[in-house]
Amino acid sequence: MKLLIFNWQDRTHPLSGGAEVHLHEIFGRMARAGHDVTLVCCGHRGAKRKEQMDGMTVYRIGRRTTFNYSVSWWWRFHGKKINPDIVIDDINKIPFFTPRFVKKPILALIHHFFGDSIFKEVGIAAGSYVKYFEDKVSKVYSHTRVCVVSESTKLECLEKGFSASQIDIVYNAINQSDFPMRVGVKAEVPTVASFGRLKKYKSIDHLVQAIALVKNTIPNVRLRIAGTGDEQPTLVTLVHQMQLHDNVEFCGYISDTDKAPLLSSAHVVVNTSIKEGWGITNLEANACGTTVISADVPGLRDSVRDGYSGLLYPYGDVEALARLIERVLVDVELRNRLSNGAVEWASTFTWERSAREMTDICEKTIAQWNASRPS
Repeated sequence: MKLLIFNWQDRTHPLSGGAEVHLHEIFGRMARAGHDVTLVCCGHRGAKRKEQMDGMTVYRIGRRTTFNYSVSWWWRFHGKKINPDIVIDDINKIPFFTPRFVKKPILALIHHFFGDSIFKEVGIAAGSYVKYFEDKVSKVYSHTRVCVVSESTKLECLEKGFSASQIDIVYNAINQSDFPMRVGVKAEVPTVASFGRLKKYKSIDHLVQAIALVKNTIPNVRLRIAGTGDEQPTLVTLVHQMQLHDNVEFCGYISDTDKAPLLSSAHVVVNTSIKEGWGITNLEANACGTTVISADVPGLRDSVRDGYSGLLYPYGDVEALARLIERVLVDVELRNRLSNGAVEWASTFTWERSAREMTDICEKTIAQWNASRPS
C-alpha cells in the first residue's frame, strides 16, 4: 500500500505527544514491513523540510499555527502526484477536513475530543476556536472510516453522531523491550511520580494538593514531577505556597533511557489529567512494575484495569486521590498485588499487534471505497 498521512507534528517536534508516538510506532512498522508511507506535518526550528524517518518520508510544511490551512494547498500541488492508495487524516484538536478535497479512501484517526475541557487549557477565545471545528467533525467525516484508540473515544464518536459500523479500535501500546516488564526495587522513601507534559489540562496541581494532605500522615512522602511545559511556573509557585519544598522535585525533561528507572523506583505513578485519548504513561508505569492511580475520565479509564493494574478516583476529588495514595504507600500487600497485576496488564499491549490491526483496517478501507465507486 501507498499511504499518505496528515498530522500536525512528527515525533521530533518540541510539542509532540502521545498522538505522535502512536503514529510513528504504528506507521513506522508498516513502512518497515514494505508499505510506502509519507507523513506531512508542520515545520519547526532546526528541522529539515524533507527527510527519512522510521522508514517514512517526512515532509514539513508551514507553521504549527497555520498548518491546517496548508494541508489542502499541499494536497492540490503535491499530494495528488504521490497518488496514495489511502490518506490517513490524524485528527487532533483542529481537523483538516480532508473529505472536502481528497477524492481517495480516507481513514480518520481520532485520539479524543477535547470538548469543553479545552477551555481549561487555553481559555475562552482559543477554546471556542478549537471547539467550533471539533463540532463539525461528525458532519464532514460522516461517510469516512474512523479508527479510535479506546472504547471511551468510540463512545464519544457515537455521541457525536458517527455510526458504530464505521468505527474500528486500535489500542495504543508500548515497546516492551524498553521496559523491565517486572517489579523492581522501589525508592527508600515513599515515592509518588508524575510523568508527562506540564499542561494545565493535565491538572498536576491536584496531585500537589493531594501530596500536601498525604504529608500529614506520611511526612517523608516524595513527589517526583517529570516533564516540561508552560504550566511549570504555576506548579513551582504552588509548591512554595504549600511549603512542600522538601517533598516535591521537578525532574525536568526525562530521556527514554532514564524513563524506566524513574517509573520503576516509584511506589505509585499518578495521572490527574481531565481527559486523554488513552494514557500511555499508565502502561509504561505498569511495564515497570508500578501501579497507577488515575482520574476516572475518558481515555485514562481505558488504560487502567481498576483494582488489577491500578486504581481510579473521581477527577478533581483531591481528598479521594490523597486517600488512595496513602493506601497504596502504606498497604504493602495491596501494592504488591497491584504491581504484579500491572506487569501482566502491560504485557498484553504491543505495537506489533497494533500495526497488524492498522494494516488490516487500511486494506479494508481501500476495498470498501473501491467497491462503492461506480463501475
